[in-house]
Amino acid sequence: MTAPVPAKRAARAATHADPAILSRAAGDAIRKLNPVHLVRNPVIFVTEIVSILVTVLAVRAALAGQPWAFQAGIAGWLWLTVLFATFAEAVAEGRGRAQAASLRATRGTATAKVLARPTDRADYAIRFAAELRVGDHVLVEAGDLVPSDGEIVQGIASVNEAAITGESAPVIRESGGDRSAVTGGTTVVSDWLVVRITAAPGSTFLDRMIALVEGAARQKTPNEIALDILLAGMTIIFLVAVATLVGLASYSGEPPTVPVLAALLVTLIPTTIGGLLSAIGIAGMDRLVRFNVLATSGRAVEAAGDVDVLLLDKTGTITFGNRQAAGFVPAPGVSEAELAEAAVLASLADETPEGRSILTFARDRQGITVPLLPEGATVIPFTAQTRISGLDLPSGRYRKGAVDSLARGMGVPVPPALAESIDRIARAGATPLAVAKDGRLLGAIELKDIVKPGIRERFLELRRMGIRTVMVTGDNRLTAAAIAAEAGVDDFLAEATPEDKLAYIRAAQAEGRLVAMAGDGTNDAPALAQADVGLAMQTGTQAAREAGNMVDLDSDPTKLIEVVEIGKQLLITRGALTTFSIANDVAKYFAILPAIFVATYPELNVLNVMRLASPQSAILSAVIFNALIIAALVPLALRGVRYVPVGAAALLRRNLLIYGLGGIVAPFVGIKIIDVLLSFLWIA
Repeated sequence: MTAPVPAKRAARAATHADPAILSRAAGDAIRKLNPVHLVRNPVIFVTEIVSILVTVLAVRAALAGQPWAFQAGIAGWLWLTVLFATFAEAVAEGRGRAQAASLRATRGTATAKVLARPTDRADYAIRFAAELRVGDHVLVEAGDLVPSDGEIVQGIASVNEAAITGESAPVIRESGGDRSAVTGGTTVVSDWLVVRITAAPGSTFLDRMIALVEGAARQKTPNEIALDILLAGMTIIFLVAVATLVGLASYSGEPPTVPVLAALLVTLIPTTIGGLLSAIGIAGMDRLVRFNVLATSGRAVEAAGDVDVLLLDKTGTITFGNRQAAGFVPAPGVSEAELAEAAVLASLADETPEGRSILTFARDRQGITVPLLPEGATVIPFTAQTRISGLDLPSGRYRKGAVDSLARGMGVPVPPALAESIDRIARAGATPLAVAKDGRLLGAIELKDIVKPGIRERFLELRRMGIRTVMVTGDNRLTAAAIAAEAGVDDFLAEATPEDKLAYIRAAQAEGRLVAMAGDGTNDAPALAQADVGLAMQTGTQAAREAGNMVDLDSDPTKLIEVVEIGKQLLITRGALTTFSIANDVAKYFAILPAIFVATYPELNVLNVMRLASPQSAILSAVIFNALIIAALVPLALRGVRYVPVGAAALLRRNLLIYGLGGIVAPFVGIKIIDVLLSFLWIA
């Protein structure tokens, strides 16, 4: 059996500046010159076609013994423009490829112990993990690799998920509840599990991770498509404008050469953003992966940048999720020992963490030895409709469940003294669980769920970002209000069913709001699927992970703050570099047009504000700057523009001042410096 490696930790160590990534990106950049690949990027595709044309003309001039150096210089820098654009995309993809290689190493050639019957752990056959099918039951013991994704049907064990999350601390996985999902490639450290396989070969969570980090599953977002259309339109407009210059110049008797027109076209079309657009999108997905979040689409990342309502499931999200028995509250005339004994018998068949905690608490508090489930006992399973569970024995009928449901089901009122104690428990943020025997209320169990530390401060950050937080829980209103106040959320939805969550999200979306939902349970799946951003917890159920369009490998619901920041950063980066690219064209206009027509129309020399040395030097300087600026902006495209929580008006002003004004000034400075260097080299 192949031992997993901490792939995520190894992947984190890889950066875009890694020599291995850069060397591979250089090769990939050349392969991406294939026109079939570049046709998806209209600006760079046109640049490549122009580069081919100028190269052919330079070669033809050289073979004919005509001057060719100027044409070759333009052709060379046009090719570098295309290469820098493909290199930016290749570097952005490089880190994902490194992660994919590490993730593949976790699969190895694992085998599985396939059980003939789920209840018989002694009867199993060894098969390769690749041969497993949905519905198979496998035994995973200490030291074994979990062969595929599945749900735990029996057992409790400590599982090392470093191969997926990069965290070395093992986590507890057990049957029942919302922590019953296991992922292929993780390792059982202690005890044993019986797992029902839920994923077919090739469609496991690990397979999807590999596809996502490689970028194979990345589709262009609506914003990217819209920007592509805009860039294509601008390219066509400039192409027509350059073509009309031929007729204008021909009328004057001195038409410009094709290489000069080619240089004019390439420097005027928005090659900067065209070359960096794909890299910006890929890098945004990659930044999510560095935060241990997987997004199934770029659309979800962009939507996160505009989210203004966040729904959070309470159990396991705002709180730790494992409610523990913390006290027995007997009814008048009932001893604590009698209540504890009834609670134990009502919980004998309860495999949930809460049920087990009642047995443990009764043993520690009252010294009650937990008996085995008697033969012939009738188990009353918990359902969402009755909200009651229990056991029928010859000695009596034992029930536990929600106070109102149990009282209503038995048709008896809650004694005032007990009702007062139950209200006190609920107001303190705990959950009261009523216990009854033979239709008589004996008292209540106090179950406590602890709010995760630091979560109040995290919600304050979300509020500053303009995001409204809503806690969703099945608890009663008193308990929900106490937890909401402690956690610092803006609102709460108590006694919520899956239908209630779905209705709340749809109502918010109908008001034009973008809604994010974080959850981990099967009952969260419909809401996760409906939300614009569905952040599922890795520790959650398979249904939740399948429904969401993001998976948090650290199972930290407040990670949505980072997700929102990355989404906003992605949008800001794209807008900033688009502004810079278009502003660039204004400055390059003053460099090339006077150089082309100054001999024919001396009056245009007034536009030569940079006082460039010669027409040839001006044209070549603009082409060189056009190529170098793409290479210079690659780190910014990959890292992203820093997000600052400011209003839209302030953000627009910052964009125009830094990237708009900077986009105008930078070419004047850069082209002048290059012109001086070229003049010096030619003189030398």
